[in-house]
Amino acid sequence: MSTETLRNACVRTDGEIELVANRMRRDIIEMLEAAGSGHPGGSLSAADIMATLYYSGVLAWDPADPCSPERDRFVLSKGHVAPALYAVLAQMGYLPHEELTTLRKLGSRLQGHPDSNLCPGVEVGTGSLGQGLSIAAGMAMGLALDAKASGEELRRVFALTGDGELQEGQNWEALMFAAHRKLSNLVVLVDNNNLQIDGHVTDVCSIDPLDEKLRAFGWHVITCDGHDVAAIRAALAEAVACTASPAAIIFKTIKGKGVSFMEDQASWHGNAPSAEQAAQALAEIDAVGAQLAAAAKEA
Repeated sequence: MSTETLRNACVRTDGEIELVANRMRRDIIEMLEAAGSGHPGGSLSAADIMATLYYSGVLAWDPADPCSPERDRFVLSKGHVAPALYAVLAQMGYLPHEELTTLRKLGSRLQGHPDSNLCPGVEVGTGSLGQGLSIAAGMAMGLALDAKASGEELRRVFALTGDGELQEGQNWEALMFAAHRKLSNLVVLVDNNNLQIDGHVTDVCSIDPLDEKLRAFGWHVITCDGHDVAAIRAALAEAVACTASPAAIIFKTIKGKGVSFMEDQASWHGNAPSAEQAAQALAEIDAVGAQLAAAAKEA
C-alpha cells in the first residue's frame, strides 16, 4: 500500500478516538499498578494526543506490518511515558493486550523506556531526555532526501516532547537545524502540562513564551487544547498542510488527566498507584468511558 493509503486505512471518528484514549488511560493505570513503578502523570496527559495522532488519518501505519517502508515515523522523545505508547500499540494490534501488565518486568518487551530492539512499533529507543527531537530531525531529513531521489511520496516524522524536556539545549539545536533545512515533513508535538519531576515548569525553569520562541526559530506554530480530540485533529491537519517549514503544535494539557487525585500533582510524575488508588482511578476512568459510549450510541 502507498503511504497515502496507509494514512486513510485506520481513520476513526472523534467519538471513537475519545473511547480509544479512555481505554488507553485504563491500560496505563493497570500497567503501572502491576509494575509497581513508572510514570502515570505524563502518560495520562498524552493519551488524547497519541490516540488522535494514530487514528485521525495524518499518520501512516500498517496494522499488519509495523516495519512497512511506507509508514510514517513516531518518536516518543519523552520516553518515560512509554505506558501511553504501549497502550496505543496494543490498540493498534502490534501488542497483545494481555502483555501490557508485563511492563517493567524482567524479560518483558515492555521496558520502562521504549526499546526498538524489543517492541514492535517503537522506532527508536528513547528516555535520555532532549535527544528524541534530534533523532526525529535526522529521520525527517533522510526521508526527504529519499523522496527527492525516488520521486515517491514524502513520509512524515512526528515527535512527542515534554515542556520540561524543552529546557534542554540540544532541542534548540535540532529546532534550528530543522528550520534551516525546511523539513516540512517534521511535526513536533509538545505535551505542555506545565509539570516536571521537581514542580511546575514555570517555577523550575520557565520556557515561556514557547510559541514566540519557536516562531523566532522559523517554525510554523499551532496552539491547541490537548484534551479536545476535534481540536487535536484540526491542529494535526494544519501542521501537515504546512509545506514551507517544520510545524510544532503546543498542546495545553493537564498532567494526570482523567484521574482526579493525580491531576496537576508533581508527586504523580513517577509514582505508581497502589491497589486502592488504582481501583479509584479505574472507577473514574470507567465512568467517563460509560458516558462516551452512551454518547456514541446516540450519535
